[in-house]
Amino acid sequence: MTPDLQELFSFLRFPSVSTDSRHADDVRACAGWLVEKLSAMGLAAELHETPKHPVVIARNEHVKGRRTVLIYGHYDVQPVDPIELWTSPPFEPEIRDGRIWARGATDNKGQMFAHVLGVEKTLKETEGLPVNLIFLFEGEEEIGSPSLSSFLLHHCDELRCDVVAISDTGMVAPGVPTLGYGLRGIACCEAILRGPKQDLHSGLFGGAVANPAAAIARLVSSLHALDGRVAIDGFYDAVRPLEDWERHMWSHVPGVADADFLKVTGSPGLFGEPGYT
Repeated sequence: MTPDLQELFSFLRFPSVSTDSRHADDVRACAGWLVEKLSAMGLAAELHETPKHPVVIARNEHVKGRRTVLIYGHYDVQPVDPIELWTSPPFEPEIRDGRIWARGATDNKGQMFAHVLGVEKTLKETEGLPVNLIFLFEGEEEIGSPSLSSFLLHHCDELRCDVVAISDTGMVAPGVPTLGYGLRGIACCEAILRGPKQDLHSGLFGGAVANPAAAIARLVSSLHALDGRVAIDGFYDAVRPLEDWERHMWSHVPGVADADFLKVTGSPGLFGEPGYT
């Protein structure tokens, strides 16, 4: 096993499960390990406290006039339940069939550590980086990053950058380097529906009193048209349509054809807006 792989395995052994307070010390230990690693590379690395889990910031010596690149990653991982479905212990990495099996190997420790190793090799083999670099690694992504927004606001001047690189996705197919330039977003809201103050018997009151469950069903169904298009007024106002070159490019990308999606998802059929694969 190469030294780089040994280091990655050490990183993967931390049970940095951010959703479970019993692992709070493990999350912090993982952050501390990152600070030590980045400091050993010659970067100025610090652990910043937040209301929950620490943020790790590291940077090279910045040169005025150079572009600044910020690389984001998260060192926290998803829970491992149900543990009985694991072939090997989730925090004891092993290689099977040419793949690394461990919790966090692909979300997101593997990808972010590839950035770390790439920078490390560049620093060793050259006189320095051609850009100003900032690493930002958080420990709360798997719980919705509750501390990140306020952290960015308080540190906006020192984190100001020209480009943000995030490797928290996958490749479209094995052996195909993939640069993702857009992702689906998410919007959350809470709807409160008020109905009868007590349970009502449907045989006595059905049809005379609105059923809250049916009202919620109508509300949810109103969000999309039957063909999958979002039915909210104004939703598409700022959405840029795909250009011809993008459609041409996507038609030649391996691993994203309808047959590939059916195989990966196990679904009997696909669904979506007309005009999109």
